[in-house]
Amino acid sequence: MQATTAFSTTPIPGKYWQWRGHNIYYVQAGKSQLQHPPLLLVHGFGASTDHWRKNIAQLRHDFEVWAIDLLGFGRSAKPKLEYGGDVWRDQLYDFITEVIGQKAVLVGNSLGGYASLCVAAQRSDAVAGLVLLNSAGPFNENEHTAEPEALQTQIEPPQQPDNLQKLLGDVAKWIFQQPFAQFLLFQYVRQKSVIRQTLEKVYLDKSAITEQLIEEISRPAYDQGAFDVFSSVFRTPQGEKVDMLLKQLTCHLLLLWGEADPWINARERSQKFRQYYPQLTEYFLRAGHCPHDEVPEQVNSLLREWVFSVVSS
Repeated sequence: MQATTAFSTTPIPGKYWQWRGHNIYYVQAGKSQLQHPPLLLVHGFGASTDHWRKNIAQLRHDFEVWAIDLLGFGRSAKPKLEYGGDVWRDQLYDFITEVIGQKAVLVGNSLGGYASLCVAAQRSDAVAGLVLLNSAGPFNENEHTAEPEALQTQIEPPQQPDNLQKLLGDVAKWIFQQPFAQFLLFQYVRQKSVIRQTLEKVYLDKSAITEQLIEEISRPAYDQGAFDVFSSVFRTPQGEKVDMLLKQLTCHLLLLWGEADPWINARERSQKFRQYYPQLTEYFLRAGHCPHDEVPEQVNSLLREWVFSVVSS
């Protein structure tokens, strides 16, 4: 169980930044530090800046901390367009250069981890270091990883002969490419009861699943344009593969794994990261898909020590 430290439940007031004609929401806390770079926290699919509240509360004492809602999520605008790694890469890069004004350590969870990796690999002039927490994104090998942060649910056919199972998978994929099926699925997954069920699958410490957390995930799903963002997941081609991005990476890399994540096999995925970027640092934590929210004190401590000893040196 998580230590009994009390974290503030009050959302940190934020501001809006205009990017390509769209409102982008962000929060900032702490003061600029000469001896080490600022942090930029990037949420996963369906989450927002609210998901980093426990981290900001502690890290603001040692860092200038920024957190941002990716386009299509949280309190940011939800225009109808093709969403993917390139869009979020450009958003994060422009935010660092235009708003933060200096290199930042990118800290990303799940989908936010993939977006952060895209920035660090392809826009390295803006990045002082990279921290990935149960990061999403496919490798070039035929890696079998669920994409729950995109689909918010898993539909697995019963065990069948390989050919039949492949056929059922192809049929299911075709069905969920149809607009009406996407709309029904969207109506289903944004219900608070379903959000709770999903969180209970991916959080090891169930006490971290509060009514406030469920509300914070549910609220943006009822914004205008939220369905367009959801449905774009089914039609947008996958972005650059993780192994290709790692081949371009040159900065310090810290991996923090929630070992109990049912969506990502942390140990197996760790080996792939090490294969392409052996100079990384990593830790395995007793948590699920969102270790920063389940075990914030551990994540904050490891992040702080790593930046102080590696990035700031």
